[in-house]
Amino acid sequence: MNVQKSNKKISQFGRIFSRLCQNKAAVFGMIILIVLLFCSIFAGVIAPYDYAAQDLASRFQGPSLSHFFGTDNLGRDIFSRVIYGARISLIVGLSSVCLAAFLGIILGALSGYYGNVCDNIIMRAMDILLAIPNLLLAISIAATLGNGIGNLILAIGIGSAPGYARIVRASILSLKDQEFIEATRSVGGNDFQIIFHHILPNCLAPIIVQMTLGVATAILSTASLSFIGLGIAPPTPEWGSMLSAGRQFIRDAWYVVTFPGLAIMVTIFGLNMFGDGLRDALDPKLKN
Repeated sequence: MNVQKSNKKISQFGRIFSRLCQNKAAVFGMIILIVLLFCSIFAGVIAPYDYAAQDLASRFQGPSLSHFFGTDNLGRDIFSRVIYGARISLIVGLSSVCLAAFLGIILGALSGYYGNVCDNIIMRAMDILLAIPNLLLAISIAATLGNGIGNLILAIGIGSAPGYARIVRASILSLKDQEFIEATRSVGGNDFQIIFHHILPNCLAPIIVQMTLGVATAILSTASLSFIGLGIAPPTPEWGSMLSAGRQFIRDAWYVVTFPGLAIMVTIFGLNMFGDGLRDALDPKLKN
């Protein structure tokens, strides 16, 4: 029996992966994501220089074989800083999305399952958060707590949680009165088992897609906060702070801001392409 269930899960995963691979845009986005992960994990091996090493004699050198992306105003190798910046962006992006999903799933599950007063209290609180633009809310939290990766994750995660809460609540409302839920109650299943063992597994598809697209939004928010000085503190490399530090030199040294900007653009593009393809693969009915 267990073998049959395992084979069924494997075959279902195989069908989803097959549909995903048929989408060329999704495959392209997946390749970008894999490259980004590889660079983040092996940044110390790939980067030819220490990201914080300064060489004032080599300031503003253009792209060359010795410095692929050139050097900045302090003589630091831009290529090495971009590679290490990928690690910071992924850490913040993935961590903030996981935090947002955790908070959203718990609140959405309680709201959708119990309803009535619990639903009104939780969803009105979510509505208040949704009324505030995510970036503005993140700026407020980051300005209050200060710079740092942990504070940045908390600021972005809290602002993104309402989206997950609404998705989970809607899914639970459509499932909690189904026959298999009533059957679970009739055999003595408690609320915890019903919510986390029977309802939430049937809500995973929209949550996974939302998380994939949410990483792109979180990375963009990270860059935005760092650009205005509320994100990662120097000398730790982060793409947004690199743009902020190099914008005053854009007329004379275009490469100082071009390559960090391209890193942000390509990463967001790849994650969006992968997220769209994953949505179609998990639910082919949504495909145009």
